[in-house]
Amino acid sequence: MALAAVLLAGLVVLLVAVLIGGRIVDWDLAVYRWAPAQHWPQLAGVLNWWVVLGQRGICLSLAALWLGRRAWRERNARPLVVLLVGTALTEVGVGGMKTLMGRLGPLQLGPDAVLPGAAHVFAVSGTVFPSGHTANAVVTWGVVAMLARGHRRLAAVLAAVVAVSVGLTTVYLGTHWLSDVLAGWCAGGLILLAVPVAVPWTVRTGGALRRFLRRLPIMSRLRARARRRAGVSTA
Repeated sequence: MALAAVLLAGLVVLLVAVLIGGRIVDWDLAVYRWAPAQHWPQLAGVLNWWVVLGQRGICLSLAALWLGRRAWRERNARPLVVLLVGTALTEVGVGGMKTLMGRLGPLQLGPDAVLPGAAHVFAVSGTVFPSGHTANAVVTWGVVAMLARGHRRLAAVLAAVVAVSVGLTTVYLGTHWLSDVLAGWCAGGLILLAVPVAVPWTVRTGGALRRFLRRLPIMSRLRARARRRAGVSTA
């Protein structure tokens, strides 16, 4: 609860600062103008590939393959349920905030990104705050570490390294402001903390829904029809 409170407070402070154009916006512009890619151009090739570890389709597919293999071996779908819940919470929470904020990023602004006030521009097409790549990396790889059978500390450290490095890579590549990444870490951390609470609720809701559907008359007729067809096939 203490960690959740800290992350929530950090996210709220960042949100307010970005909306009112506080000091954080000046820092965003200063970091972008400093242009990390120009200081370390030799990293560009590696980081263009590394950043995909925060891309929803890529990281979700990799995690689903890993956890799906385990679910199949153990005949237990819980690992995939946990991943699905984490992904859904990220899509709703982070995706919704990005749409409501409508902040434009350096890539969308183009050459105007270096102008004064560029980090405080909003439009309907803006979708950079919080950073989706960063939040995806926190949640997806955090879930994988959470479900690790052995070496959980090592898995947690590796997940944290990936989440931090993916966020910083988006700043290096100029696709996000620094505050987008900070907000992505906070939002992703909050979602990761919420997953253990949301999963049991999801399982209970799914069980109640299945029981409700089984009691529907149409389901009884469908089961009876299936039994008759099975009997005909056997005969």
